[in-house]
Amino acid sequence: MAKPFVNDRGFIKCPCRRCLNNASHQLEDLESHIFRNGFMFGYNQWIHHGEPATANAGTTVAGPSGGIHERDEMFDVLDDIISEDADEDAVGGPSSNEQYDDLFAALRSELYLGVSSFSSLKFLVKLMHLKVLNKWTNKSFDELLKLLKLAFPKIDLVESHYEAKKLMMKMGLGYSSIHVCKNDCALFWKENSLKDTCPVCSESRWKLQSGKRSGKNVPHKVLRYFLVGPRLKRLFATSKTMKLMRWHSTGKSKDNDVMRHPVDGKSWQEFDKRHPQFAGDVRNVRLGLAADGFNPFGNMSLSYSMWHVVLTTYNLPPWICMKAEYLMLSLLIPGPHSPGKDMDVFLRPLIDELNELWVHGLDTRDAAYENGVFRMRATLLWTVNDFPARSSLSGWSGQGYRACPTCNEDTPSVRVIGKTAYFGHRRFLPTNHHWRSNLQFDGCTERKCPPRDSVRQTYLNSFVV
Repeated sequence: MAKPFVNDRGFIKCPCRRCLNNASHQLEDLESHIFRNGFMFGYNQWIHHGEPATANAGTTVAGPSGGIHERDEMFDVLDDIISEDADEDAVGGPSSNEQYDDLFAALRSELYLGVSSFSSLKFLVKLMHLKVLNKWTNKSFDELLKLLKLAFPKIDLVESHYEAKKLMMKMGLGYSSIHVCKNDCALFWKENSLKDTCPVCSESRWKLQSGKRSGKNVPHKVLRYFLVGPRLKRLFATSKTMKLMRWHSTGKSKDNDVMRHPVDGKSWQEFDKRHPQFAGDVRNVRLGLAADGFNPFGNMSLSYSMWHVVLTTYNLPPWICMKAEYLMLSLLIPGPHSPGKDMDVFLRPLIDELNELWVHGLDTRDAAYENGVFRMRATLLWTVNDFPARSSLSGWSGQGYRACPTCNEDTPSVRVIGKTAYFGHRRFLPTNHHWRSNLQFDGCTERKCPPRDSVRQTYLNSFVV
């Protein structure tokens, strides 16, 4: 019956207890997959295999005790994760998706005997959410788990925060740890990943005790990097956000005099003119980057500065794109001092991934179409930051005699009691303006012209060593 519903690549949705019609396999491997894992409970109408759907054909799931309860909301989360792999890689056979076995085991497992409203996975996700919201320490979280185990001996829950974090990483909530030179010279990443000393300053990668490496290798600094591509793909794989990612094309203002979103601005429109191929697919992603420092120790007097780099997705409507849940943390730069002129060292993983997204893109599943996969590309339109952060991101100093990003080398400045003062603002006025000849400003008339416009190539040449 199901054979006519195989897709053009020879794959069909698998109704076993692990795949739950979320993953696709080749038809010849489907039988062994169902034989090994068993047929899913509650799939009485084969709506994915040729049988017409009816109004009451909702999906139900059986718990370990045999009772049938409504589909857990965590199934939708795993649906988004597994569908990406199934549609993009189209890998079949009994061995596919084995990385999700632990997640499905926790999803099928009741939290406690007779409690069907909470699966073990759902409870753990909500518990981890509370930990983040209330800033619990890892130690306090471990103690809470011990207390729950003591109070409810038969509760199906992980033993520690470490085990919980490993399970969350399988849901795409992890990050990459990249070791950094003590002096911020380079990352021990890619070509330097196996080195024990910095390729620039020859400083040891590891912390030393009495001039010798301790028994356990402990790096001086660790950069946390959160991949951007998989999270962008999930915005299209989820039916709730798939339509919102097209809002910049379908919902933008039709009044030329009104700007309610960056899509109405000249920068966006100029970019579309320069890159018509990119602008031709409204699903391509426009990003903005924001960076700033903060003290992770709150109001304590300890002087410590850790920097975070956040990406904003401007495809989304204005009432959503700035919400915290849609801001994507990409980098956590370690302290204790701000990166300063070494910011480019820490930005390298993000820049490499953004270049990959711009040049090659990623095969992405579009939830609007059945088995629809498109090549998603992304671009960084601009940065949003204060003046000190702009200095780190651009490489142009925000201090000293040439701090002005507009005037550049023509910045008028003077030293006043140990500080640099900037003057000469009247140069921006029209040449016949009466304030130019007024002596009440600094006792002189202003005859200078506005600073000359520097060409883009001039900026690039100034950064070449």
